[in-house]
Amino acid sequence: MRPKILGAVVFIVLFTGVVFAQEPPLKSITYRLSMSRPVSHLFEVSILIELPDELKDKPLQLQMAKWSPGRYGVFDFAKNVQEVRATTGLCPLQTRCGDVSVRPVTRVDDQTWSVAPMRSTALTISYKVFANDLDGTFSQLDTRHANYNGGSIFMYVVGHKPDPVKLEIIAPTGWKIVNGRTEHPGQTTWQFPNWDILIDTPTEIAPDWTLDTFAVGEKKYHVMVHSFGAEGGKRAALVKDIEKIVRAEVAMWGPPEFEEYTFLLHFAADDRSGDGMEHLTSTQIIQPGALGEPGVYDSTLDTVAHEFFHVWNVKRLRPFELGPWDFTRPANTRGLWVAEGFTNYYGHLMTRRAGLWDDKKFLDREALTISRVEYAPGNRLMSAEESSLSAPFIDGVQHEQLTNLQNTAISYYPKGELIGMVLDLLVRGRSKGKSSLDDVMRDMYEEFYLQGPNGSYYLRGRGYQTEDLERVVARRTGHDFGDFFKRHVRSVELLPYDEAFGHVGLRLVKTQAKEPFDAGLWIEFEDRKAKVSAVINNSPAEDAGLQAKDQIVSLAGKNVGEDWQKTLARFKTGDAVPVTVKRDRRTINTTLVLRQPERFDYKIEERPDATSEQKALRAKWLTGK
Repeated sequence: MRPKILGAVVFIVLFTGVVFAQEPPLKSITYRLSMSRPVSHLFEVSILIELPDELKDKPLQLQMAKWSPGRYGVFDFAKNVQEVRATTGLCPLQTRCGDVSVRPVTRVDDQTWSVAPMRSTALTISYKVFANDLDGTFSQLDTRHANYNGGSIFMYVVGHKPDPVKLEIIAPTGWKIVNGRTEHPGQTTWQFPNWDILIDTPTEIAPDWTLDTFAVGEKKYHVMVHSFGAEGGKRAALVKDIEKIVRAEVAMWGPPEFEEYTFLLHFAADDRSGDGMEHLTSTQIIQPGALGEPGVYDSTLDTVAHEFFHVWNVKRLRPFELGPWDFTRPANTRGLWVAEGFTNYYGHLMTRRAGLWDDKKFLDREALTISRVEYAPGNRLMSAEESSLSAPFIDGVQHEQLTNLQNTAISYYPKGELIGMVLDLLVRGRSKGKSSLDDVMRDMYEEFYLQGPNGSYYLRGRGYQTEDLERVVARRTGHDFGDFFKRHVRSVELLPYDEAFGHVGLRLVKTQAKEPFDAGLWIEFEDRKAKVSAVINNSPAEDAGLQAKDQIVSLAGKNVGEDWQKTLARFKTGDAVPVTVKRDRRTINTTLVLRQPERFDYKIEERPDATSEQKALRAKWLTGK
């Protein structure tokens, strides 16, 4: 059934391309972005459109995307659009159109507006967008800066996403502009081959960001830092460590396809804004703390290693469904466990190869991921492919309706990370060290991106399906990996850790978790109130009748604080712990009977009988040499 469905998708995409090709391109599309009143959080957008004569009597439709690439939840950006208007003529730069004729604008649906040219061949469509979220998906305008992600700001002309577009930015006095396609200081206009590339270029506009530059090979890299808190004198060291990561990843892949690349780093110091998002010639990374604070430096480098790996994996080598996109419906791909999960794995491995981690730190990090994934209830219910298809439900989405996803879902990030690591070790072991997942990824990049026939206007090459990865692994190693993909990618069987680690003289040690109890619930704190965030199925908490959203008034007769687990730790298996909760307008008293914990911790350690050949294979894996 699945191949037939995918075949239908291919037909629809190609057919749509034919429809677009039959309509003549617009003579020009220019986007103008201004921000005359930052305190209002309102971006002001104008789209200046020149129409060919054959389209001057045809209604023109414009849409806001429902989501944007890299974040697969549906966010309906149109909800923050206001004051959509259309006039004839092209408004000159930095002026208000005066002697113009208004053209009717009709809202067609939740994301679409229709404009009647009425025989005019030049139109200016204007609107405002409210934006106050510093994020890799959304945008923010305030008195400190403007930061935007194009998918949340710029409408596209339906049927004309492939058309070339121009961008003009009118910044407040004294504010500077930087993005991954900035060619010179003071630049305010850009040309893009299509709308998709326009929105793939996040931009920072502020008076006080800094810019450092280094070179690797013949490519230039820029590190923009915008700090809302103290840097602690760490910026120079950060740039040097970012360079080490770049060198390690370029050493694996080879020279990247761009000439220049920009890291847009924001240290928000607001304790809530945090994200990382990949783009063709840049990445946008937001940390909730200040650079000078403990842990923020390392967290930044961890995110840098992940996002820069996306230069190749996802942004160019990509699953079939990832570009160009239909922004009227969620993206559906089976391949996010490769796109994001493998990138998680390689982000950690590249940090080791860059010399920023030692062997122990890398192995401890992967062991922690194993502990978390193997403990997650959804890991045995949701396969890697199903997790990828469920991205619109689990990728940073806020749910108004209560769900059971804590018990049924698993993220494709850590699940794909472990599949990637195990697959890498199996490829190395079964090929006697002649091949690796590095080789497989390079083969995929060559076949599907560099040499593949163009599948669309968006980028060179074409997308792959997970069956293609399986085929390339078999070709590279000379071994059939069909059973591995069937059992561990399309089903939920335990990964073959013993075989994988054994190839490099390591073993996975499983021990009972330190917690002396199993309660089966998660607690979060809102306004200093303890609330149940989730209840594990078939657990003591479920037996006690606890539910998500219950406010816990007391636990074992005491007020509940952040150290609530220490309160339970005083009890042992079989003890009955009194619990009082508030639900709706009721106060409920119940009893939590603790069970023997079923959670285990994992550690990756060297086998005492590791051979010299296994140790050599391990060294090559960890160093890339």
